Amino acid sequence: MPVITNIDDLKHIYRRRVPRMFYDYCESGSWTEQTFRENVSDFHEIHLRQRVAVDMSNRTTRTRMIGQDVAMPVALAPVGLTGMQSADGEIKAARAAEKFGVPFTLSTMSICSIEDVAANTSAPFWFQIYTLNDDVFNRNVLDRARAAGCSALVITVDLQIMGQRHKDLKNGLSAPPKPTLKNILDLATKWRWGLGMLGTRRRGFGNIVGHVDGVSDPSSLSAWTAEKFDPTLNWDKIRKLMDMWGGKVILKGINDPQDAEMAARAGADAIVVSNHGGRQLDGALSSIRALPSIIDAVGDKVEVHLDSGIRSGQDVLKALALGAKGTFIGRAFVYGLGAMGEAGVTAALEIIHKELDLSMAFCGHRDINDVTRDILLVPKGFSDGWQ
Repeated sequence: MPVITNIDDLKHIYRRRVPRMFYDYCESGSWTEQTFRENVSDFHEIHLRQRVAVDMSNRTTRTRMIGQDVAMPVALAPVGLTGMQSADGEIKAARAAEKFGVPFTLSTMSICSIEDVAANTSAPFWFQIYTLNDDVFNRNVLDRARAAGCSALVITVDLQIMGQRHKDLKNGLSAPPKPTLKNILDLATKWRWGLGMLGTRRRGFGNIVGHVDGVSDPSSLSAWTAEKFDPTLNWDKIRKLMDMWGGKVILKGINDPQDAEMAARAGADAIVVSNHGGRQLDGALSSIRALPSIIDAVGDKVEVHLDSGIRSGQDVLKALALGAKGTFIGRAFVYGLGAMGEAGVTAALEIIHKELDLSMAFCGHRDINDVTRDILLVPKGFSDGWQ
């Protein structure tokens, strides 16, 4: 086993062990993938101010996200098809998050169901829902999430229609994989992944198949989802979904100050500055570049988190210093999951935590809650000057 010191080390192993279509599903954006790339590269433009001769003992990264105690300000983001990256992947990721002390968010489009995750964990997790136009399904799935003890609802607001991701189309992405010659040849080289999948019964979309009339296989699921995403979404419909839940709500997919203000007025407990990992509108601003203007608009009205592009603890630190109260990681934990299962997710969290802790200390702080923009050197025009 190679020595693993950073998230890229996990990514290299992940690429070797997981079928190409699922690697590409994770490691891709829409159209030219400009936003997908800049979500990561724009973090590199921000530098840190090192301080010396300050007390670096007794450090803590503990804080709170929407009132919940967390070991560090990082949550596992909702990622569809996680259970195809590794057998029972959502269960493995949720267990790792619980043991580490950070929130796990289950996607509606997960392979393991709400009930599967609840039965295999003890800490409350968050549940993510899309803005679908099927109130019967919405009420049913929210009832199930409530019964499972989910402590917050994450509503994805940036997927009214699907952005085009070229790799998924070319690979014929499906769960389980379609038996084409290309896929069969690829799967034959991923024996570790294949053995895991043979050992589980969870290979379909557990939150949907069996819970929706007429949806019993991948083809009927595709037809259902094509009809149920709501292109007519508006803020009244978002409020209706929030009221349907009746608990804590995080609105994910905010990338503009005006939308952030609307989310705050709607009564969200938190918003997530996110462009869906660069998988929707290509050419949109990276999340870290969009963050400062959103903080300026609503920073005292609603808790602001950041998603898209985080690959290190330093990225987490920079987001917090710019005003975010928490962050979400998606690809970073999926790399670990596909590389080494639950142990890989734990490794990803440990890597990010160590980088966050040490970088915070080098910047002269012992408590993550005391970090401010003073630790940053931000280029002029980084987040303003647009016309």
